[in-house]
Amino acid sequence: MKQIVRLRPWQKQALDAFHAHSGADFLAVATPGAGKTTFAVVAALHALRGGARRVVVVAPTAHLKAQWANAAARFGMQLDPAWSAGSRLAADMHGIVTTYQQVSSNADALRGLSDGSFTVLDEIHHAGEERAWGDAVRIAFEPATRRLSLSGTPFRSDTRSIPFVQYRLDEATADYEYGYGEALKDGGVVRPAYFPRINGFMEWVAPDGSLNAASFEDALDRTHSSQRLRTALSAQGDWLPDVLAQAHERLVALRERKPDAGGLVIAADQEHARAIADLMRWRLRLNPTVVLSDDPTASDRIKHFAEGTQPWIVAVRMVSEGVDIPRLTIGVYATTTTTELFFRQAVGRLVRWTPGIRRQKAYLFIPDDPRLRTWAAQITDIRRHSLRTRADDMGGEAETDGRPVDDGSALDPATQEPDEQLSLFTALSATVADGPHTIVGVFDEDYDDFGSDHPGTESELDGLDLPGLEIDIAALAPPLAFRGEQAGLSRFEQKEALRATNAELARELVRFTALTHAQVNAQLNRSVGLRSIDEATVEQLGRRAMEAQRWRSRL
Repeated sequence: MKQIVRLRPWQKQALDAFHAHSGADFLAVATPGAGKTTFAVVAALHALRGGARRVVVVAPTAHLKAQWANAAARFGMQLDPAWSAGSRLAADMHGIVTTYQQVSSNADALRGLSDGSFTVLDEIHHAGEERAWGDAVRIAFEPATRRLSLSGTPFRSDTRSIPFVQYRLDEATADYEYGYGEALKDGGVVRPAYFPRINGFMEWVAPDGSLNAASFEDALDRTHSSQRLRTALSAQGDWLPDVLAQAHERLVALRERKPDAGGLVIAADQEHARAIADLMRWRLRLNPTVVLSDDPTASDRIKHFAEGTQPWIVAVRMVSEGVDIPRLTIGVYATTTTTELFFRQAVGRLVRWTPGIRRQKAYLFIPDDPRLRTWAAQITDIRRHSLRTRADDMGGEAETDGRPVDDGSALDPATQEPDEQLSLFTALSATVADGPHTIVGVFDEDYDDFGSDHPGTESELDGLDLPGLEIDIAALAPPLAFRGEQAGLSRFEQKEALRATNAELARELVRFTALTHAQVNAQLNRSVGLRSIDEATVEQLGRRAMEAQRWRSRL
C-alpha cells in the first residue's frame, strides 16, 4: 500500500541539492517551522535504501529525541531514543537518536555505531558551544558515510570551529539555505511575526551600591543595560505582570478564532520561571504549565501541553529550540539572554503554520531593550518586504518610530556578572511607561486588527498549491516489520509498553518464587535468546511476556 508524502518546494530543492552534492558533509539552514525534520527523514530514507547501515540522529535536548523518533516513525523509519552506550541496536530499529551531551560522554561507543551510517546533526551549532563537545562530535561521526547538518538560523564560528561545517572567513557556509522571508513569500509555511515592544521605567541598586533609574529609551553602557533589563523582568516589579496581562489579553482574542491557541513565556532561570507561574496564578487567575530541565516529567509536560488546550506554558530553555508546538502563537520574552541566535530561536517557536487556518500571525512581546529591538526590527523588515505590506521598501533600514536604532554592538555579548556581584544587585521597581497598555515603538499599523488578511497571503493553502514532489514512503523505507506490531504507535512506544508489561510480570514471578529479580529476568531473557532487554525487538518482548505468563500459570 502506498504512503504518499508531498514535499514542499524548498524540501525538494534541498533534497536535489543534497543528492547532487559530492562531499560527505552537507549543511542545510532552514527557518524554524519550515519542515527541516521532514527533509532530513526523507534524505535518511534514501540513504538507507542506498546502502547506509543505519541512521544516527543527534538532537539538542532529551525531549527532542522522542520528537525525532515519533516524526521518523510516521515515515516508517524506526529510531531508538533510549539508546545507551554498551547496548547493541535492536534488529527491528533503523537507528538511534541521541543528544550532544550524550555524544560528549560516549564518543567512542558512537564511533562504532556510526561506522557506515547516515548521520543527522540537528542544530549543529551546539557542537561549537564547548570545545569538548566539538571534539566528541568529530571523533564519534568521522566514520559516517554521509553527514547531514541542520540549523534553524545562520551562525558564525565565534572562536570555536564546528565540525563538518565549511567556513568562508568566520561565517559558516550553507550548502542550501531557506530563509524566513522566502518561507513567507511561499505562503502556508510560517506565520508573519509581530513584536509589541514595551517600554518601562526601572530603578535598581547596582552591585557597587549606586542607585540607578532609567527607561529603555535611555542610552546606557553594557553593564547598566543588562541591569536595567534584569530589573524590568523582576517578578517583584509591576512591569512584568502588566506585560503578561497584555499578552494574555491578546491571546484571549486569538482564541476566539483558534480556541487552542497557546502562549509561551521564556523565563531567565528556573527560580524566575516558578515566580512567573505564581504571578500568573495570583494576578491573572491562570494555571500555566511549567517546564524545567531538572524535572524528569518535563518531556511529558511538553507533550501534554502540545496536545491540549491549556493557554500558557512557562519554560527557560526547554521550549526555545526545535520543540514542535504548532499552536503556540503568543510569546513573552522574559529572559535576560539577548543574543541574536537565541532571539531567533524564540521567534521560531511561534511561527509554525497551522494547516487549514488563514490569516495567521505570531506575536512576541519584548522589553524595548536596544539589543532586542534590533533583532525584532531585522525580522520585521524581512516580514514587510516579503508580504509587501508597504509600497516603499525600507531600503534595509528598520522602522524606528523616529528614534535611531542602536545596533546592539556596544551591548553584545551580554556580560555575566560574578555571583558575588549579583548577590549585591537589588531591583527596586519596574513599571510600564505611561500606563499599563502603552506599546512603545511601532507594533504595526494593524495592531487592533485581529483578523485581516495581509496582501500576498491569499494563496496560502498550506503549501499544497505549490509544485512539490510526491514520494511513496513505503517504497523507500527498508522493511523491518515484525509480528506483534500495533498500528498508530512508533516501534519505540510499543517497546515501552511491552517492557512495562514484562517488568510487572517479572515482579509477580519474584513474589511467587524464591528467585531474585536478576534471576527471573535472566531466565526470561534466555528463553527468547536475549542478552539484554534493551536490545529486544518487539517480537522478542512479546514472546518474553508470553513466556512469563506461562511460567506464572504453572506456579
